[in-house]
Amino acid sequence: MNKYLAISAFLGAITIVLGAFGAHALKDILSANQLTSFETAVRYQMYHVIVLLFVNIYNGFSEKQKHRISTLFIIGILFFSGSIYAITLGVSAKAIWFITPFGGLILILGWLLMGMYFFINNKNVIK
Repeated sequence: MNKYLAISAFLGAITIVLGAFGAHALKDILSANQLTSFETAVRYQMYHVIVLLFVNIYNGFSEKQKHRISTLFIIGILFFSGSIYAITLGVSAKAIWFITPFGGLILILGWLLMGMYFFINNKNVIK
């Protein structure tokens, strides 16, 4: 799954750029609440980039399982963190309010699917 490792590395680099952008360029522009929201988006993005790296180097998942988990995490990052970035940078929260919780739900589904695959794969090993 080199494709997902490359995507993870790219998302990781973007996370660092956005974190630095928020800490330096936005600290005098955004309110304290907006900056906290921006930092939350960066933090959640990095958490999931690290999980994406783990998922795609872990030999206990099949390629199909890696694809499904990675797809959910990537979509979740785009919707959850992406919508927070958009809102803090001026997009009307009223226009896209539903995207953030939807992205959070997708991230939760990714974690649940990963947990299910751990359980299923472990169950098959025990037999």
